[in-house]
Amino acid sequence: MPITAHEIETLLREAFPDAKITVQGDDGAHFAAEVIDASFAGKNRVQQQRAVYAALKGKMDGSNGELHALALTTKAPS
Repeated sequence: MPITAHEIETLLREAFPDAKITVQGDDGAHFAAEVIDASFAGKNRVQQQRAVYAALKGKMDGSNGELHALALTTKAPS
């Protein structure tokens, strides 16, 4: 079953409750997300993105993942 932008945002909001989160995409497989959260301060881009992927709880795991592609932008608030 395809995942929705709302479901992605819900998963991200559980891990980053105070973040500014924007998720776009409506084809059920390809999405873009921006996550701006204070917890990213002092972390490099790889560490930030790993935290986001962990929040997705396996939805991107391999060929059986519900989420095929996610263009991801992460940063700490300025």
